[in-house]
Amino acid sequence: MASSDALLPVIFRRKPLSDSRSDDLILESRRRQPIKVHRAVILLLIALYVTLIVIHNGSASKNCGSDETMTKSPAHLAGVSEKRNFRKTEPFAWNNTMLSWQRTAFHFQPEKNWMNGPLFYKGLYHFFYQYNLNGAVWGDIAWGHAVSKDLIHWFHFPLAMVPDQWYDANGVWTGSATLLDDGSIVMLYTGSTDNFVQVLNLAYPEDPSDPLLMKWTKFSGNPVLVPPPGIGAKDFRDPTTAWKTLDGKWRITIGSKVNRTGISLVYDTTDFKTYEKLDNLLHQVPDTGMWECIDFYPVSKTEINGLDTSVNGPDVKHILKASMDDTRIDHYAIGTYYDSNGTWIPDDPIFDVGISTGLRYDYGKFYASKTFYDRNKRRRILWGWIGESDSEAADVQKVWSSVQQSIPRTVVLDTKTGKNLLQWPVEEVKSLRLSSKKFDMKVKPETVVQVDVSSTAQLDIEAEFEINKEDLKKITGDESVEAEEDFSCETSGGSTVSGALGPFGFSVLTDESLSEQTTVYFYVTTKGKNSELKTFFCTDTLRSTMANDVVKSVYGSFVPVLKEEKLTMRILVDHSIIEGFGQGGRTCITSRVYPTEATYGAAKLFLFNNAFNATITASFEVWQMNSAFIRPYSAADLVLLHNSS
Repeated sequence: MASSDALLPVIFRRKPLSDSRSDDLILESRRRQPIKVHRAVILLLIALYVTLIVIHNGSASKNCGSDETMTKSPAHLAGVSEKRNFRKTEPFAWNNTMLSWQRTAFHFQPEKNWMNGPLFYKGLYHFFYQYNLNGAVWGDIAWGHAVSKDLIHWFHFPLAMVPDQWYDANGVWTGSATLLDDGSIVMLYTGSTDNFVQVLNLAYPEDPSDPLLMKWTKFSGNPVLVPPPGIGAKDFRDPTTAWKTLDGKWRITIGSKVNRTGISLVYDTTDFKTYEKLDNLLHQVPDTGMWECIDFYPVSKTEINGLDTSVNGPDVKHILKASMDDTRIDHYAIGTYYDSNGTWIPDDPIFDVGISTGLRYDYGKFYASKTFYDRNKRRRILWGWIGESDSEAADVQKVWSSVQQSIPRTVVLDTKTGKNLLQWPVEEVKSLRLSSKKFDMKVKPETVVQVDVSSTAQLDIEAEFEINKEDLKKITGDESVEAEEDFSCETSGGSTVSGALGPFGFSVLTDESLSEQTTVYFYVTTKGKNSELKTFFCTDTLRSTMANDVVKSVYGSFVPVLKEEKLTMRILVDHSIIEGFGQGGRTCITSRVYPTEATYGAAKLFLFNNAFNATITASFEVWQMNSAFIRPYSAADLVLLHNSS
């Protein structure tokens, strides 16, 4: 394969594309290595028998030890990842009551089927999302469309675009909207052609004066971009929102890879129909694999407001984010953008995009995220896809899967540290708050206390924690306290493993006997006498359900805590989704949980302190949360939306 430096500008082609590259052939299911057999007939027969079993049951996948069938799925044919049952086990015997409880109340999702660019236009928020027309698993991807006045309550609109042309016959995939100087919109999206080649297509509103953007027109000259030489036919997707260059052109970047190096290609255009590929890459990181859903945007070093995508200057940093196809993790890095040659350099290579030491938007189930600039309130808003952790069999049974939208989050640079972003639920979420209770509790070591609230399936919790100063002084001054330098949320064993200063936090969606529970907590480590403390923010789902076909993990990471700061967390609980925000959103964790016992009235809330040496004081408020109105639109709704716009 050619190196990235050898990539050439694209010559536009109108005819259907074919995929002739040997390294871009349809992905084959991985087969186990042949078993060496003795020449004896009996061993040969055994080997043949084993081979038949392997062919029947499918081969072992490299991902999470899952088992795949030999049948090529639509996703594999298209060259993208999809959900797989993570364990070779019989599906849990879910009943309809359990499955109905899992459906969220204030996170956006369609009525049924499977989901995977946001926009503010003429006073309304628009959400376009990947939607399977025909099932609760990946395939037949079209563009769903929902409209809102406040990012919370949504109306389902007719599909915006469906795969009906040769250049998107196998799917209308991820795209991004750009608002032009005259206020009009252009939409670039990835199409998977009839030959499973990934191309970029142009679409625009049929009636730009319509604030509801009900109908979209595909450009007659599509595709406008095809994979350049040296790029695989299935490695060219997900264009960003365009931004203005100093010489007045529009610039986009597109995710790809060369061998194992993740890259971001850069193109300039003046009309979104013809493009010039820059010789330089925006950025590249070796051994990170395919970069999906790249996002690129500025953040202010001095202000708390968001910035339009084209803003640049001395008081601006630029965020480069990519979704790692290999790991299903969204990584971002903070750096400096150079307009003259279209390149970006991270502030610290240790925190570069996609590497293990790099930064993440979210340490749980959060992928394929996208930001947009909300001109209405001068803020940048982030959305991410919250995938499932249960089995595909359960998805088919409940006829829906993969809640697309996390709670929308504002994103700004953390000006106190300068080294991370702050993410926080948009202020409109507070409109769902109902009754609340405030608590001040002192919790001794190795203690669990039930919190006196009623229904706990829909909650908003804001809390501050303090470690008893005398306990802290005693522990940090004790040379015998063992160092915890290698602590990790993922490998710690969860919230039941105690240390001198943690874990402590909340146990949500927990039954009376504590047999099912999901814990969101802090764990503070110490290295002995006169040493600095290090704080981690974690979510433990190891005991979240009795079901055997659910992936249960411990998520989380280090969270910066500055001198004199209290430990703070916010938790949003919405049935099967839990979103946690540590220290004002410096570290965020989203998890999916599927309790079998801790549902409806049986779900409780507990405060716990599993540290064996320290008493903690918790001051917190708990709100019951209302459900959002998310429904198909009616004629009356159209009038209401038109009037509000």
